[in-house]
Amino acid sequence: MESTDPRGPTKTTAVVRPSTPEERATKAAANAGEPTLEFADILPYDAYVHASTLHSLQQTLSKDAGEMSFLMVSQIMELYFGLTCFELREAQKLLRADDVWSTLSPLRRAALHLEGLNAAWRGLRWMTPADFNRFRDLLGEGSGFQSAMYRQLEFLLGIRTASLVRPFRRQTEVYAELVDTLHAPSLWDDVAALLARRGFDIPPALLERDVATEHEPHPAVEAAWVEIYRADTSDNHLRMLGQALTEIAEQFGDWRYQHLKAVQRAMGGKAGSGGSAGVAWLQRSMARVVFPELWSARTFM
Repeated sequence: MESTDPRGPTKTTAVVRPSTPEERATKAAANAGEPTLEFADILPYDAYVHASTLHSLQQTLSKDAGEMSFLMVSQIMELYFGLTCFELREAQKLLRADDVWSTLSPLRRAALHLEGLNAAWRGLRWMTPADFNRFRDLLGEGSGFQSAMYRQLEFLLGIRTASLVRPFRRQTEVYAELVDTLHAPSLWDDVAALLARRGFDIPPALLERDVATEHEPHPAVEAAWVEIYRADTSDNHLRMLGQALTEIAEQFGDWRYQHLKAVQRAMGGKAGSGGSAGVAWLQRSMARVVFPELWSARTFM
């Protein structure tokens, strides 16, 4: 397979060769239904998934067996953060193109990815303070608070605090990406712009505000959602959009709650490794609602 990348062929494009249904049928017949066991180069699965690389990234700091769970679950969550961000950005592209129907697919996938993210917490439910203390000191100031991809996810969902990009200044590429996301419309900003284009009375000042600041709930956005939900018809794509966004907000809220419970289980009210107050910090963070008018509008439906 030839690479179209101007930098030249990559390991993946050189090894993962496309095949047709006919080729697969011929191979299966030649193998009498058994899997292929001989390959001339790196296994195509590994070339595509990079499994051998993924499984080389678990470098624990202690000899305590429990640390492996802590580290790998953290890495799994990082992958889910990135995957969810990818889906939300896909949804933003479609919203900006006024394609509400197509937007539903990446939003529904994002909700399912968040569900998988939530399930990852189960892998740490064994951890007591005694278990965590066996390796916690070795983590130094390392904290999930320092996850750039989680911060990307918060920014995309509309939770924005400009100062939280500061820890990444020495990682110039990561910092630049965070600043770009901070100064670009969030998913909720794009939804408000869509509602305005669809004829709802969204004030221009709301649409033209500095998007680097967190969106403040507005009665006009709330009123738009009340009106949308009143039209309970099978072709009401905006109502479907509201439901897809509700699922994302709910799943994200569940993740934050489970994070809080995991911290309480493993360290109680101790100070966080990254300098925060730990549980108290997380409790304050949970008070910031994702897609606020989508929830408050339900009072008037």
